[in-house]
Amino acid sequence: MTNIPAEMAVVEIAAVGGPEQLRPALRPVPRPAAGEVLLRVAAAGVNRPDVLQRLGRHPPPPGASDLPGLEVAGEIVALGPQVTELSVGQAVTALLPGGGYAAYAVAAVPLCLPVPPGFSMIEAAAIPETFFTVWSNVFERGRCKPGETLLVHGGTSGIGTVAIQLAVALGSRVFATAGTPDKARACERFGAARGIDYRTEDFVEVVQRETQGAGVDVILDMVGGGYVPRNLQAAAVEGRIVNIAFIGGIRAEVDLSVIMRKRLTLTGSTLRSRPIADKAAIAEALRRNVWPLLAAGRVRPVIHATFPLAEAADAQRLMESSTHIGKIVLTM
Repeated sequence: MTNIPAEMAVVEIAAVGGPEQLRPALRPVPRPAAGEVLLRVAAAGVNRPDVLQRLGRHPPPPGASDLPGLEVAGEIVALGPQVTELSVGQAVTALLPGGGYAAYAVAAVPLCLPVPPGFSMIEAAAIPETFFTVWSNVFERGRCKPGETLLVHGGTSGIGTVAIQLAVALGSRVFATAGTPDKARACERFGAARGIDYRTEDFVEVVQRETQGAGVDVILDMVGGGYVPRNLQAAAVEGRIVNIAFIGGIRAEVDLSVIMRKRLTLTGSTLRSRPIADKAAIAEALRRNVWPLLAAGRVRPVIHATFPLAEAADAQRLMESSTHIGKIVLTM
């Protein structure tokens, strides 16, 4: 590990609480273990789980760094023992279980993917968490196929903007909810057939009208709570509803007769705590199915704002305001 400093700049969570608990600090540069590489981080994505970790509601899995940050892009500067698949000097984007808010980070080899051609490091850092989440939930758990319809809740979030673009690129008709008329129109610019302002429109009525009463085949929901019974109403026969978050609450009352009558599947998943082998399978699916779309410019992460690492607190304040469209990224 030549030319690598002993210490690095990080942003750590000093205590459970508000954004002011994110504080710059110095820590030793980590060393890659077997099956890992060390990255000099150029940029790191900011995600809702980072906020939840700061609030004490999403702890890192055992063995992971306590630093927030689930996705980075950077240059490989050191290899762990027995690593032969990658080499020093390669530019990669990587999914992490934590540790991204730092000048250096270790990443598992199977979760490193090449920076797509023509992508900046900022764009590359905005890929892993959202693309892994969307692929595994919309296309694997949700089994979304060409010609089907998809409803995305939170269409202007980082995940929402990716879900819209990717589903459209792969042949689906997409509807998306958002919190303002401007955000609803933004969803349409990303490819949605119809953006729905959930404050003034009933998404169940809109999708039923737009599908001539058939409903939608797949629903990606990060709201939960009161949206759950409404999702059942919006879903088509044999529809699949995939929950990936619960901003609106963890509990809901459902009418089982609707699930039975429509033969619905209600499912969900988390990503951070899953074994590396599970995430490696998603990475390989992305390499095969999505990296060509990125290289061709058919799908691209939407960058709303960037902040220097030391201003991570301001980045998370912006995320909590929900006024952003797309991704927020920290730069080193």
